[in-house]
Amino acid sequence: MAKKSDSGHASPNATRRGARTSYRKKAPPPENGHASNGLRSAPASSSAFVLREDGTIEANEDAQAGDHKYPDGRFEMIFADPPYFLSNGGITCHAGRMVKVDKGDWDKSRGPELNHEFNMEWLRRCQRVLKPNGSIWVSGTHHVIFSIGYAMQQLSFKILNDIAWEKPNPPPNLSCRYFTHSTETILWAAKNEKSRHTFNYQIMREANRGKQMKTVWEMAAPRNGEKAFGKHPTQKPVALVERCLLASTNEGDLVLDPFLGNGTTAVACASLSRRCVGVELESNYVEIAAKRVEAVFREPSDLFALPAPR
Repeated sequence: MAKKSDSGHASPNATRRGARTSYRKKAPPPENGHASNGLRSAPASSSAFVLREDGTIEANEDAQAGDHKYPDGRFEMIFADPPYFLSNGGITCHAGRMVKVDKGDWDKSRGPELNHEFNMEWLRRCQRVLKPNGSIWVSGTHHVIFSIGYAMQQLSFKILNDIAWEKPNPPPNLSCRYFTHSTETILWAAKNEKSRHTFNYQIMREANRGKQMKTVWEMAAPRNGEKAFGKHPTQKPVALVERCLLASTNEGDLVLDPFLGNGTTAVACASLSRRCVGVELESNYVEIAAKRVEAVFREPSDLFALPAPR
């Protein structure tokens, strides 16, 4: 688990640069000359979430103990990029070559029923720790997003929007039997029907040249600079998470990423004066995340620009 400290920094200013809108980031000077002082990490036991031999999920009752400390939730926003369950022997194109889709055992499907049970369980836990007016963003392809949407309805989330993230340069479809997969869906939902969710309408309008922002966002895949310390097979562009943060949180808000990966949500939060708690099973990705966040404090320039919507 990696967590950014409570120390804030100057608010980002939207600036125009031709056809792009970027957000300036002015990180505070590190305490005692050490950028890593703003980070804390600690190993966590997985006993609260047990996979039984028959493939079903068992929740440890001790995991509910935290509810007594924060009965009204803890986080203003959650950004989740869960397993898509698409590593099942398929092929794709990477760097001009045909490669197998094998992101790891965690991405292999165990069948629609068990996949959906997994989605129900982690979404239930996320809903429990959201504040009453908090909201959640969940990304996915057709392999998982329909299960996510159905689970949200079962849990009485209030689905606010479905965003289509359009990739301008997607890998070609090698089989020539399908349309080229060029989008991912991001569902935005409030904790429940009673939630008065945050929506920074004016910020989104300014980022869209004075017009209401639509639900189709064209953004490139992560740049090489975002992979400088190491990459994750399902890494999201910082600009994508930044837009979600700017739309639904305010400076100082606390954000949770239950599938942190190599820390894109933490990087976006550090850049935009939000605080972040991330959960990640692989220690090597936690180390990459820490290095990426430290780089934000060392380099207060425009590392990642947010493209202006079409």
